[in-house]
Amino acid sequence: MNFYVQVNITTHLCRVMPPPNHRNSLFYLYHYCLHLSKIASAINSPIEELIMTVLSTSDLADYYSLRVDLHSHTKCSDGTLTPQELVERAVNFQLNVLAITDHDTVKGLSIAKDYIVEKNHPLKLVNGIELSTSWQGFEIHIVGLNIDVNNNELQTLINSQQQARELRATTMGEKLTKCGFPGIYQQAKDLAGEGSITRAHFAKILLQEGHVDHMQKAFDKYIGKGQRAFVKPTWCSIEEAVAAIHHAGGNAVIAHPVRYDLSTKWLRRLVVQFKAAQGDGLEIVLPQMGNEQRKLMLSFCLEYDLHASMGSDFHYPSRWSDLGRNLRMPDKVKPIWDLWH
Repeated sequence: MNFYVQVNITTHLCRVMPPPNHRNSLFYLYHYCLHLSKIASAINSPIEELIMTVLSTSDLADYYSLRVDLHSHTKCSDGTLTPQELVERAVNFQLNVLAITDHDTVKGLSIAKDYIVEKNHPLKLVNGIELSTSWQGFEIHIVGLNIDVNNNELQTLINSQQQARELRATTMGEKLTKCGFPGIYQQAKDLAGEGSITRAHFAKILLQEGHVDHMQKAFDKYIGKGQRAFVKPTWCSIEEAVAAIHHAGGNAVIAHPVRYDLSTKWLRRLVVQFKAAQGDGLEIVLPQMGNEQRKLMLSFCLEYDLHASMGSDFHYPSRWSDLGRNLRMPDKVKPIWDLWH
C-alpha cells in the first residue's frame, strides 16, 4: 500500500472513537500511529506533523489504555527537575499523558510544550496548576487541570498567591534567622531561582547545611505547623480557587486528600464544602496508598458524584515514588478526563 494512502487511512481511523469496550483497539491504534510518525520523520515526510497532531488530539485520549500522570512538579515551583528534564523522564518512563501542576504558577508549561514540539516527543501535555488554599486552619491544595493559562481571572489569582508566598517566605526567613540560620531567606530564594519559593526550599537549605538529616526533619523541627519558624499562610479560599480554575475552562480537583492530617469526619466535611463550591473531582489514586484509603476515596467519589483523578505528585526521583508508578484508575468511577471530550 502506498505510504501516503496508509497514513491517510490511519488519520481517518484516529478521528473515530471506538466504543468503550474496544479500549485495547485504541491502544494499538495509538502506537501504530506513533510508529508511522517515526517512519515519516526518518524520510522527512511532511505528513509527520499531521500524524503528531492526530496523536495529541483528545479524540485519541482513551486514558484507560494509556499511561497517565496528572500531578507533577518542576523547578518552577518545588520540584528538582527542569520542565525539559521532567518531559524526558516522562518519555523514558513511557508515559503517554502528563500534567505539570506546579504550585501557584504556570511558568513551566510553555517551556515543556515547546520542548515536546522541538524533540517531537509522543507525549500529551495537560495544562495544570496546584493552588494553595486555606480551610479551617489547614492548607488544602486544589489542582486545576486542562486550564487556559492566559485566562485573566486565573492570572489575577496567581499574582495574589505569589505575593502571599513571598510575604510568607520573608517572614519565615526572619524567624529562621532568629533560630540561628542567618541569610537563609536569600539562600532559599537563590535555590528557587525564577520559580515559586516554598517551604521545601528552606528545608533543602537546612538539609544541605547539615542542620537536619532529612527533609521532613526540617518541617518537624522548624517550619512545620506549630514549630518555631512556622508562618501561617494567607492563601485564597477553596471557593476562590475553584472559581478561578473554572473561569480558565479547567476542572478543580482536591490534591492528595489522604495526606492531610484529617480524620475521616473532617475529610468528609472538606469534600462536602468542595462539592458545594462546584468542585469537580478528587485525586483518589496516588503511589503508596493503603487499601482502606483507596476504598474511602472511592466511596467519597461515588457518594458525592465527583470525578476521579490520579497522579504521582512527583517532585524528584525516588525509590518509593516516581512518575506514573502504581497509578491505575478504578473501574467504578468517572475519570476526570471524561470532562475534556
